[in-house]
Amino acid sequence: MAITGNGNASKEQVALMLKSLLNLKVLPKNLDATDGLAAAVCHYYNSGSKIGGKNYSGWAAFVKQNPKKVK
Repeated sequence: MAITGNGNASKEQVALMLKSLLNLKVLPKNLDATDGLAAAVCHYYNSGSKIGGKNYSGWAAFVKQNPKKVK
């Protein structure tokens, strides 16, 4: 899970996406705080997450169990 994409978003874009995701009324003046919050939100969303209902120990395990998904 990412907040805005692949890591190239501006601080303003990250802040606005967090505002939308978390229904925030006011953003902090220091946008470095939203970077930290974005990292925490991504960590929360990814903690214990499962892909297709399965846990994988790594990329090799995913490929072994899903050969048709790899091109």
